Formats: sequence, structure tokens, C-alpha cells
Amino acid sequence: MSSVLASLVPVFLVIAAGWSARVTGFVEEAHWPGLEKVTYVVFFPAIIIATLAQAELATVPVGGVGAALVAAILVNAGGLLAARRTLQRRAGISGPSFTSVFQGSTRWNTFVALAVAGSLYGERGLALMAVAIAVMIPLLNLMAIGVLVRFAGGPPQSARQILLAIVTNPFIWSSAIGIAINASGLVLPAPALDFVEILGAAALAAGLLVVGAGLDMRRLARPGRAHWLAIATKMLVLPVVAVTLARHLGVFGDDLVVVAIASSVPTASGGYILAKQMGGDAPLMAEIITLQTLAAMLTMPVMITVLAL
Repeated sequence: MSSVLASLVPVFLVIAAGWSARVTGFVEEAHWPGLEKVTYVVFFPAIIIATLAQAELATVPVGGVGAALVAAILVNAGGLLAARRTLQRRAGISGPSFTSVFQGSTRWNTFVALAVAGSLYGERGLALMAVAIAVMIPLLNLMAIGVLVRFAGGPPQSARQILLAIVTNPFIWSSAIGIAINASGLVLPAPALDFVEILGAAALAAGLLVVGAGLDMRRLARPGRAHWLAIATKMLVLPVVAVTLARHLGVFGDDLVVVAIASSVPTASGGYILAKQMGGDAPLMAEIITLQTLAAMLTMPVMITVLAL
């Protein structure tokens, strides 16, 4: 419990700082789009490249952990896509809102996951979480971008335009670069690695600040069906499915706990940046991120204890 709280409280406080900076006018409205853009194009790609390039995958059960997490994500994603028309008709969840529910139900906050796993299991916890990062980040970004292109409400696009939007997206090309460096065995020169890590270090703070700036506290105080759906599918359904699959794949002990951690953390702040840049429901995405961060203080310890310990 203490490790979870120690990781989540600072996240929530940075979100609150972003909200305060906007509503008080300390940071003017005209300045936020610039911060969003540099976070989207520079900071998040840098942390993705640095993390994937340095992931130590040789000493951990890549197959079992990775397969369980990927399969659980695909179950969540498939269920949401199958229910999309029903959600629109019965719950009033529009296309742009659906993209935020989809991101909120599938993406995960790697920073919180790394902090909790490292606190509990040290270097092995970080290595296991690197497996989760290596298999989940490319898949999640690919799915999120595809859903945004299809349902965010923009003009219909051809297969070529959709493919181009995916390939040129910063979240995708940075994942490809990081995986290529890792697979090649290339050791980055120290100055180059330091350069990427310095840029990447800004990703969490900048991402959470713009999430806070996008909050509407009046809507946050009255969560609707879209909010509850994203909370339930991400914080409850995904961990249960992931841990159940991991057990069937022979993952036990500390490795199983890491699966529980990776699948039960709140959704990623990068989802807000993606929604803002690609026409999704960014305010709803900001609210989902904040509500899940608060809910995780209760649900994460419960999920980890009940499912994996």
C-alpha cells in the first residue's frame, strides 16, 4: 500500500498543479498548446526511445509476461470495439468520447508501474517491467492511433492516409527506433543517451501538467457513464484477465505480481496529448486520467493482493 501511494500521490499533485496554473492565469491559455506540442513530438518520444533501447529482456520471462499482457489488452480492446454501437446508442458515447474511453481502458502509466515494481522488487522488478513496456507501448500506441483516426470525427480517410498517420506518429516511430536499437545490440554513446534521457525526464511532468490544465472540475465532480466504464474496464477487468492468463501461461511469484502491477496502474497521461493532437475528446481523457489516478490508490493494492500475492 505504501509503495502504491508513494507513486500515485505525486502524480495527482502534478495534475493539480497544472489545473491551478491554468485557472489562476499563472500560465496563459495561449502558452498551453506549445507545451502540448513539444511534449507530443519531443518529450514522450524521447522517454519511449530511452526506455525501449535499454530494456534488459534476456533474464526475464518475456513469453509468459508479455503474452498475458498483450492478450488482456486485446480482450479489452475487442470488447469495447464490439460494444461501440451499443455504447453510442444507449449511453450516448460519441465517436470522440469513445476514443477516450478506449485509451482509458487500455493504456497504462509506465512511470507509476516502474516506481511500484522497483520499490517492491528492485532491479528484477524494473527488468520485468521493461518486458511489459517493450510489448505494450508499440501495441497500445498503434491501437490508440488507429481508433482515433477511425472514430475521432475527422473526414473519412483512405487506407493509405490511415497508414501514413500511423507511421508518422511520434509515439509509433519512437517505439520502432527504441526496439531497433535494443534488437541490434547497439550501445548508444553516453552523450547521445544522456541527451535522450534528459528530454525524456521532462515527459512525465509536462504530460501531467497539461492533463491538469485540461480539466473541467464541474464535469469531474459529476462522472458519467463514460468515466465509470473506463475505470471499470481498466482498473478491474484488465488486471483480472491479465493475471488469469499469466497463471495459465505458467507465470507465478514475483513475476505474477509485476503482471498485476502493470495491468492495474491508471491510464497514461500521454493519452491526453494524443487525444488533443488527433481530435479526440481531450477533456474527457483528462478526467479519466485524474479519476483513475485517484481510484488506483484503492484498486491497485486490492488487485495486487487479491490476484497475485
